[in-house]
Parts: sequence; C-alpha cells; structure tokens
Amino acid sequence: MLSRVVDNISCCSLNNGDMLREIIVKIVLKKIDIQKEVTVEVLLDSRVTRLVMSSEFARKQRFKLKKIERLIYVRNVDRFFNKKGPIEHMVEVNIYYQEHRERTEIDVIGRQKWNVILKIPWFVCYNPEINWRTGEVKITRCLKECEKQ
Repeated sequence: MLSRVVDNISCCSLNNGDMLREIIVKIVLKKIDIQKEVTVEVLLDSRVTRLVMSSEFARKQRFKLKKIERLIYVRNVDRFFNKKGPIEHMVEVNIYYQEHRERTEIDVIGRQKWNVILKIPWFVCYNPEINWRTGEVKITRCLKECEKQ
C-alpha cells in the first residue's frame, strides 16, 4: 500500500495506484469547557452516519464526557452491532479545519481504529472538493452557518 502526505493531509492508496481507500486530514479540536486545543488526524468516511470519537482517545485527552439521554445502538460497516455497546456519551467541541470552525457534538464510541471519524452529514454540510488522486480536501463552498476564524 502506498502512502502520501500532502500539507496536512495523508492518504492511502491501493496497490493498483490511483484509487484511494481512505482520506485522513488533520483538524484541531478545541475543548469547550477549558479552551484547550488538540490536533488530531481524522478519517473522512462516507459510510459513517455519525461523527464519532474513540472512548480511549476521549479519556486520554481528558475531554469532558456528557451523558446522552437515549442510548444509541451502532451498527458497524459489516452490519453487526458494535461489540463495545451503545453510545452513552458525547463531547462538545469546536472543530477547526483550514479557515473553518464548527461547534459540534461528537459521539463517544468504544474502541475503534481511528481517534475521530467525520461522517456523511459533514460531507453534505460542507460539500468539500476532494481530489481522490492526491487526497487533497478543500472547503470552498462555505455555508452561512460556518464561522470563519
């Protein structure tokens, strides 16, 4: 598998060359309660329907966990329920990427490969320009709701 790093973007391609399997970008998460920033690589995954953070990452970085009112049962890509159980907590953060800022809630989920995964609604909301050959991700269609830095 080939790996490339471009600016703050890294991506992995298949051995056949041009098709990317996943795109990883670096973002900054700012904790709302103590205004501390954490830079993290996140997976952009169009198969995921929620914005999720690994529970191990949340604990290690000391994010303030908020209990959610109703448990959320999660199915993995293989359609089986997540073995670590339902989502019980979330964290509130500001996400910074390029010149964009978004205040959002991230569901905290049991052990997973990635610290943070961006979801389908993020793609729909920001409609980023993605170069699938280089892995470059640009947000050029900024929404009114977007709060530029």
